[in-house]
Parts: sequence; C-alpha cells; structure tokens
Amino acid sequence: MATSDSIETLFSRYGPAYRWLATATVMLGTIASVLSSTIVNVALPDIMGTFGMGQDKAQLLSTAFLAAMTGTMLLNAWMVEVIGQRMTFVAAVSLFMGASILGGLAPGEGVLILARLLQGAAAGILQPLTMLVIFQVFPADRRGSAMGIYGIGVVLAPALGPTLGGIMVDNFSWRYVFFLAVPFCAVGLVAATLFLPGRVAGTGRRRFDWLGFVLMSIFLVSLLNGLSNGQRHGWLSHRILVDFVVAASTGVGFLVWELHTPTPMLNLKLFKLRTFAGAAIVAFIFGAGIYGSTYLVPLFVQTIQGYTPTRSGLLLMPAGLVLGVVFPLAGRLTDRTPAHLPIMFGLLVFALSSLLMAAADTNTSFLAFAWWIVLGRVGLGFIMTSLNAGALGALPPQLLGQGSGAINFVRQLGGALGVNLLSIVLEQRSQLYAHAFTASQDAANGATAAFLLGLASLYAKLGLPEAMARAGSLEFLGRTIAAQASMMAFRDSFLVVAVIFVLALLPAGLMRRRHHATPS
Repeated sequence: MATSDSIETLFSRYGPAYRWLATATVMLGTIASVLSSTIVNVALPDIMGTFGMGQDKAQLLSTAFLAAMTGTMLLNAWMVEVIGQRMTFVAAVSLFMGASILGGLAPGEGVLILARLLQGAAAGILQPLTMLVIFQVFPADRRGSAMGIYGIGVVLAPALGPTLGGIMVDNFSWRYVFFLAVPFCAVGLVAATLFLPGRVAGTGRRRFDWLGFVLMSIFLVSLLNGLSNGQRHGWLSHRILVDFVVAASTGVGFLVWELHTPTPMLNLKLFKLRTFAGAAIVAFIFGAGIYGSTYLVPLFVQTIQGYTPTRSGLLLMPAGLVLGVVFPLAGRLTDRTPAHLPIMFGLLVFALSSLLMAAADTNTSFLAFAWWIVLGRVGLGFIMTSLNAGALGALPPQLLGQGSGAINFVRQLGGALGVNLLSIVLEQRSQLYAHAFTASQDAANGATAAFLLGLASLYAKLGLPEAMARAGSLEFLGRTIAAQASMMAFRDSFLVVAVIFVLALLPAGLMRRRHHATPS
C-alpha cells in the first residue's frame, strides 16, 4: 500500500465500513498500552521477591511508565506531521511490543525498569493518535458515539487489567503480565498497514521542539521522583528539596519557552478557549480519579480485607462489563446534549461512589464494594465520552492534532500526580491516626485494659510464660492499632477523591459555550 494513501482514498476503497476498521486498528494500540499501565500493580510483590527489590526501586516501575507516557504524549502531533499517522502508529506499537517482550524476559531490575520506561514512551504516543484518528473518520454529529468507543480502551482496560494480572500472577508468573500485550500489538501492526492513512502530501514539516521536550522531561522526572520519595527521605531533606527546585525551575522554563517558540510542543494558546480550558481541568481531575481509584481499591482490599490478587482484580470486573453498556449510551447522549451536562452528571456519580467507599471497613462485603465501583465507573463513562468530544469540538480542524495531544497530556499528568498525591495522603493519615490511637492506650483506658487482660489470659491458657503473654498482648495491640489507622486513612483518601470531583463541577461549567475561533 502506498504511503500517500489519504483518508479520502481509504474511504473510497473500503466504503462506510472504513471508519470502524480504522477505529478497531487504533483501539488495539490503546487497549494494549492502557492495560499495561495498571496491570503491573498487582504483580509488584512477586517482582520485588524475584529481584530482591526494595520499595524505592519498585516504585520506579510505576513512576518511570507514567513519566515517560506523560512526556511523549506531546510528540504525537509533530510525528504525524513528519511521518504520517500510519508510520507513527507502527513505530509506537513496535516499540511497545519490543519493550513488553524485554520486560517479560528481564534478567534484572535495571532491564525491567528500562522496559517500563520504553512502554510508557510508546503508550504516550499511541493514546492521542487514537483520539485523532477516530475524530477524523467520524462526522461531527457522531463524534460523541466515537468517543464512547475510544473510552472503552481508556477506562475499560484499567478496570480489567488488575483482574487479568491477578489471575496470571496467581496461576502462572508475573512475566506473563508483560507478554499479554504482545498479541494486541501484532494484530495492530498488520491492521495499520491496511487501514491507516499515510503522510499527507504537501504538508510542511515543522521543527521539533527539542528544548521544550527536554525541559518537560526533566520537570516530570524530578516532580514524580520527589513526590514518590518524599515520605521516605523526608520532605525537607536535601535530596527532595533539590528535586522540587529542579521541577519548579524546569516547569516554569517550559511554560515560558512554549509561549515564545514558533513551534511549541504544547500550544498554550489552546487554553485561551474557555471550553478547552474547562475540559483540560476536568481531564486532569478525571485522570487523577481513574488512576487514583484503581490504585486505592486493590490496595485497600488486599491490605485491609486480606484479598488475594485474583480476588482483588475480580472486584473490578463487574464495573468493566457495565462500561460496555454505558459507553454507547453515553456517546449517543453526548451527540444530543451539550457536553457539560453529561460531564457534570458523571462527576456527581463518581463523587457519590467515592463517598460510599469512604465508609468502607473490614466488614464491607465483596458485593457492596463491587457495586460502589460500578457506580463510579458509570460516572467516568459519562465524563470520558463528553469530555473528549467537547474539548476537540471547540477547536478548528488545523488544531485537532495539538488539541488531542494536549488533552491527553493533561489527563495523564493528572493520573501521574493523582496516584503519587493519594499515596502521600494515605501514608500521612495512617501515621496521624496511629499516633492518635497509640496516645489513647494508657492505664485510664478501660477498654484497652480489658483487651490486654483478655489476650494475656488467652496466651496463658496456651502455656506461655507471663512475660511472653504480656509482650504478645502488646504486640497484638500494636498490630490492631496499625490496621485500624490504615483503614481510617483509606477512608480519608476516598473522601478526598469525592471532594475533588465535586469541585470539578466548577471548571465543567466553563464548557457551556463552544468556541470555534482559532486562538490568536
């Protein structure tokens, strides 16, 4: 197939079915990349055991992926202009497939971290490209439905990823978690040669913004590294302060440079459009919500309720199945109503889901938790379809590529920061509750005295000496306090998510009007 094939040529060749062929092709890349962004989480304990990794190194498996993914999202518009949609897709999928195989065969932690870095870099290019292709092949009155299809890959994959990962870890090996994406990539490569357009002839090739890319990369790595390690090294330690100073300096430098360079990676003038600016803020919160909840829920049920990786993954499966119904409905609704209305409805539904989770405890049933997650995913489904259609619908055709990269960049940045910030909230609140509960355990506390007396009596019946029985009672009390403190911290974390989604109603209101003028 000639590399000059345009969308018009492909439509004439395949007819109306072409839009579905192109959509299915790019969705293969999206599903593979988003699946890998969350599926590794359930395999972390086994990976740490295999390589003897500490928590600091294990965090890099997540941080490296998110930082690389966020950083390369803005490369998409430039690559499409230079080499076309087909070659951009082929290059990114090939890199992702190679990185997945490398991760599955990794002999050590260094190679594994490199594989995750390369996976993230490829995934960052794929997601905006998917949105761009779908937006181009569907007419304006069907773009809401099209964004519903796109949302299946972005939201359904992280919902089902932990389930598949848990099954593979429990029954096979953590290495199969990496190999899972390879078949999707292989089929996507074949389909891309048939159904994706080549480079548009006659288009100019703008210079690549190398300085902007370097500044943004340093900003992301420094910020995420500082947030990931601040609790362990101390927020005022020299190492963490250096990370934040570097992040602040390069972040400001990136914004200043992007405003003045003639070929910016991130066109900040897009944010002059009220509709797009509102959509970007909601996208940031949306990313924090979906990645943050996917991080918190499995961690809660495994550490507080003692679930296995498979059982914790199965908890998310009903929500994934429900999304298959919600997305088409939400997409059709988006085509018929102003974008801000489904978005505001989805924000409220997800906030309600998080508020219900803020009341969870050790006795919360599997079905109750599954229902709360389903409710939250319904909300995310309504947000996702309307958000993309509303954001890109506010832009003229010549800015669709940059707009797609920008909105995906903001959403992914929200996800990267959301996971890190929620982990900080979780750890700090755990310590706060632990100190408070410990301070109340004194001789004047009758409940504690009765608890220790009962435990000591039980240990004595088992034949333990008095000193050992007393020490064992105190040790058990300490573990009980830690578990209770952790549970309360999870509650607070879910409450934080609920409050943030309610506050997101304000920027969602900015999307009431559409602006189609080109930013000046």
